[in-house]
Amino acid sequence: MNSGARILALETSCDETAAAVIEGGRRIASNVVASQVELHARYGGVYPEIASRAHIEAIVPVIEQAMQEAHVDFGDLDAVAATNGPGLSGSLLVGVNAAKGLAMGSGLPLLGVNHLEAHIYAHWLETDSEGSAWPAELEFPLLALIVSGGHSELILMSDHGRYEYLGGTLDDAAGEAFDKVGRLLGLPYPGGPAIEKAAREGDPESTAFPRSWLSDSYDFSFSGLKTAVLMKVQEYEEPPQGQPLADLAASFQAAIIDVLSAKAARAAEEYGASAVLLCGGVSANQALRHTAAERASVPVYYPPLVFCTDNAAMVGACAYQHYRAGERAGWDLDVLPGLRLV
Repeated sequence: MNSGARILALETSCDETAAAVIEGGRRIASNVVASQVELHARYGGVYPEIASRAHIEAIVPVIEQAMQEAHVDFGDLDAVAATNGPGLSGSLLVGVNAAKGLAMGSGLPLLGVNHLEAHIYAHWLETDSEGSAWPAELEFPLLALIVSGGHSELILMSDHGRYEYLGGTLDDAAGEAFDKVGRLLGLPYPGGPAIEKAAREGDPESTAFPRSWLSDSYDFSFSGLKTAVLMKVQEYEEPPQGQPLADLAASFQAAIIDVLSAKAARAAEEYGASAVLLCGGVSANQALRHTAAERASVPVYYPPLVFCTDNAAMVGACAYQHYRAGERAGWDLDVLPGLRLV
């Protein structure tokens, strides 16, 4: 088995068309992302049909660019991988079908990758950017806090490919709550970065928004918090601006981060994790990074900003572990929009 396997990875689970060439599960030979943020901003969220059409238009140029930047052709590759779930079905189909065609045409093995698992493996990518963690620093067990637009989960990782689900959201994911509250506050899409920016000038203690602790479980619930923000906004005759807006943003952000960081710290201690791995788009939030590191009794790692949001480099890092374990997907590989990690 080639331990330095070179994998072409594709990611099209939502609104990012991405391709990357990863060597040995760590080295980034290329990483190309075509974002659709501006395309969906007018709708205040991702419009699935528009997303899938945009993927169709972008997938071939993105793959060609990734191969060119890595200075490889298909004879230099060991496998082709693509995210096959979870995500939007139409978007996933574009990446999976492209990977199937490339693998079949070049005679290369095919691998399907779980998008949530890929977010965890962003921590194994070799990079000089701030925030990265090298594999030598990561000793099992590890606690992964996956926070994104569609998922908020606490996962215990006892080894490569071995996971235990500790808890997750019962309604809105953290990123989804950020987007919805961003719309309530009249902020642009995506809501997470916009709220974080507004919150820098606000007082996080100005409004006592509720925290849903759900007893001693490791589950999350943010729907009540979202409703509380709506009710507060309705108290204003005009949409809040300036300091009132900043205070609301800061108080909302603090409520989400309080619950996420507290439960992650408690789970890490209870299960003897050597570190906490923040993963997913919301892990780019600086306040979450700071609070999680402050509360946890073990190191807290997070990927560089470019690898927090959806990208194909993390898919390649994850695919490498499955390739090394001898796993291969068949030509019947299908998309699984509701795929779970555990």
